Amino acid sequence: MGLSMERQRILIVEDSPTMRQLLTFALRRLKNVDIVEAQDGMDGLRKVSSDHFDLALIDINMPVMDGLKLISLIRSEESLSDIPIVVVTTEGAKEDRERALSLGANEYLTKPIQANRVLSVAKGLLKRD
Repeated sequence: MGLSMERQRILIVEDSPTMRQLLTFALRRLKNVDIVEAQDGMDGLRKVSSDHFDLALIDINMPVMDGLKLISLIRSEESLSDIPIVVVTTEGAKEDRERALSLGANEYLTKPIQANRVLSVAKGLLKRD
């Protein structure tokens, strides 16, 4: 009994299908994870509000609602406020990264995304060895 890991759910909020695919592909290497994709901030908010997630990866630059707005909404919602959040930002957008962290993001990934970095950040926040 003790060996079976509880499945963990990861939400990826990213408007680029290519990036979503890349992140999903990297995270699938973790065992016992379910990955849900959202294509913009509104979609992400809808999904995160109606379901339980153990981790969210959120792109900053998105149409409809950007990642920073989404993070502040998640953090202001009591039932969601403890979800670990990783922001995905373009290399060199230092202010974006700092704003995201000050709004409550736990970690950040810079594009171009490296699969092993995605994995190590996700493992750390999902508390896996």
